[in-house]
Amino acid sequence: MTSDGLKVAIVHDWLPVVAGAEKVVTELAVAFPQSEIFTLFDFLSEEERRILSGGKPVHVSYLNSLPGVRHYYRYLLMQCTRAIERFDLSDFDAVISSSAALAKGAITSPDQPHIAYVHSPARYAWDLTHEYLRSIGGIGSHLKRAVAHRMLHDFRIWDIRTVAQVDCLVANSEFIRKRIYKTYRREARVIYPPVDTAAFVPGTGPRQDFYFTASRMVPYKHVPLIVAAFSRRPDLRLVVGGDGPEMPKVKAVAGPNVTIMGQVSFDQMREQMQKARAFVFAAKEDFGIVPVEAQACGCPVIALNVGGTAETVRDVSMDRPTGLWFHDQTVEGLLQAVDRFEAEGNAILSADCRANALNYRPERFRSEIADCVMDTYARMGRTGA
Repeated sequence: MTSDGLKVAIVHDWLPVVAGAEKVVTELAVAFPQSEIFTLFDFLSEEERRILSGGKPVHVSYLNSLPGVRHYYRYLLMQCTRAIERFDLSDFDAVISSSAALAKGAITSPDQPHIAYVHSPARYAWDLTHEYLRSIGGIGSHLKRAVAHRMLHDFRIWDIRTVAQVDCLVANSEFIRKRIYKTYRREARVIYPPVDTAAFVPGTGPRQDFYFTASRMVPYKHVPLIVAAFSRRPDLRLVVGGDGPEMPKVKAVAGPNVTIMGQVSFDQMREQMQKARAFVFAAKEDFGIVPVEAQACGCPVIALNVGGTAETVRDVSMDRPTGLWFHDQTVEGLLQAVDRFEAEGNAILSADCRANALNYRPERFRSEIADCVMDTYARMGRTGA
């Protein structure tokens, strides 16, 4: 039997929106036609769910029916550990979990291959624990921190235990492979996430004299940092796409040379990437799909030399560069990179950006994940019959 004939359970943490991790689920469903999806929470519209699953069944946990759960589901961490274990996956030939915290805890039988595609070990429970606890404020903050501390302790015990039942760990980048080893002391295979290089394509017109950034405006994306940097360079134009809780900070530091679009559609995002002089990205990402989407449009990227963008962006000092790295996640660090791009950016060719992005096309992802499943089958002495 080939991988196409395997009956596969795809287990994903949760489906609040369609973002990078959910695009992995979509490609897993394409790679394994005989698959069904299991998830703790599903808040998608019918159209979003149909597109994500390709019409395949989507099963949710009992927690999904709690009143108003979409407003507090992230606080149900330990309840989620029990709920993920209640999925009965015994009728499937193999299990693939898409996990940033919980999905890899699905229970499988000894002869049932379990491949865990790990987007990241749960940061709030491991390397960012103390930062997370410090962020808890408000009335009763001391008590809330004490409760959270105990909850994270219990979660870490559960998290470590689940890894022993995974037959093959897969990381979404070399950066995450190292974090997996640090956290779990297990080696992982690297398979980069899929990027829709057929939808993100170069434009037909010349590039224009502006920079572009777009993302959810949450703290770790550092959009206010980008806006503050360009506001100190009134001779340069910046266009900003996206929305979120950081929007007031973005507006507060924006100069007259900064255009804030708010939430942008797919077509608007692609158009800006096709026209911009460069795409600017200041987040420390585990992989970072958006900078690769920009490169697929032939757009150079200015990004951190840390995390996923250190792997997906080729600095101007390298052969066939696709962008430029900066090292300090500060206004000054970004301004130095922008100045360097102004001086050296003409060495970056749109064709090289596009060629680099094609290394992350969905067909490559589907082929590599299918090979991983069949390799695991063979290693466990299974034939797929």
